[in-house]
Amino acid sequence: MAPDTPPPSPGDLTLDLPRILCLHGGGTNARIFRAQCRVIQAHLISSFRLVFADAPFPSPPGPDVDSVYGEWGPFRSWLPAPKKIDIGSIDASIAAACSADDRAGATGRWVGLLGFSQGAGVAASLLLRQQKKNQSQTEGDRKRCPDYRFAVLMAGRALSMPMDTGTDVAVDEPGLLQLPTIHVHGLRDPGIEMHRSLLHYCCQRSNTRLVEWDGDHRVPITTKDVAAVVAEIEDVAFKWGALGKVL
Repeated sequence: MAPDTPPPSPGDLTLDLPRILCLHGGGTNARIFRAQCRVIQAHLISSFRLVFADAPFPSPPGPDVDSVYGEWGPFRSWLPAPKKIDIGSIDASIAAACSADDRAGATGRWVGLLGFSQGAGVAASLLLRQQKKNQSQTEGDRKRCPDYRFAVLMAGRALSMPMDTGTDVAVDEPGLLQLPTIHVHGLRDPGIEMHRSLLHYCCQRSNTRLVEWDGDHRVPITTKDVAAVVAEIEDVAFKWGALGKVL
């Protein structure tokens, strides 16, 4: 067993649950995002296993991160520089997180994505790539690859991201993203208009859900706000085959 392989966790009741890949915002890291999502994770503990990936690129701490999580570095970003994408590095970071969770004993299907801020943009792009793959993959291909059924996009904006190496496809066409998305918007977030643009102009309206809460640019943690988010996640998951019988 490699030195960095997590020890098996036979007492962990989430090992067989469907898995949601969680992507942190720019200037934070997986450890910080796990802490930020602690209440959401607690509410989903009997339904999903949440797995937190570290972004590939070093970064200064994001806004307000240093004051609360200043000792929790190093901080990471999904983008090497503004308006630049390195899909290979993103895929490698995600693969590392997925492999580490497999080594820890997890066996559940990869069924969803959950991202905050920059991570939400990456999640939307990954879901779009999944959608394109669904249109061309054979049944055997789908069994070997993650089969994301939905994404939770918290404070996310549209992000140009190549579908595959050498192919540039942006999430910027009305109705382009047809797989289901749950959008979580803080009504006092300075970037809310960009988050609304992702909802209204990049996603098929009939497959979107919206949760608005009285907060700024952060992950909701109060019981009332989290319950609203969790209710939408579980409802979408049942309707799209991520919970219950495998479709």
